[in-house]
Amino acid sequence: MRLLSHSLVARVADVGSLLRRIIGAPDYERYLAHVTTHHPDVTPLSRVAFAQDALARRYDQPGSRCC
Repeated sequence: MRLLSHSLVARVADVGSLLRRIIGAPDYERYLAHVTTHHPDVTPLSRVAFAQDALARRYDQPGSRCC
């Protein structure tokens, strides 16, 4: 069985990231890249803490949902 080329793996990862942005799902790898680049003095959240924070931001704001 042949291994996938690095460029194909990178393209699949890019498509996954794009789909997560389209549907509004949190993207931990993108968050890590942002924190590392723009806030090097800040310790990034763990994957679990990031997911919990994303859910809280999405659902804990009054008036953010119609129902």
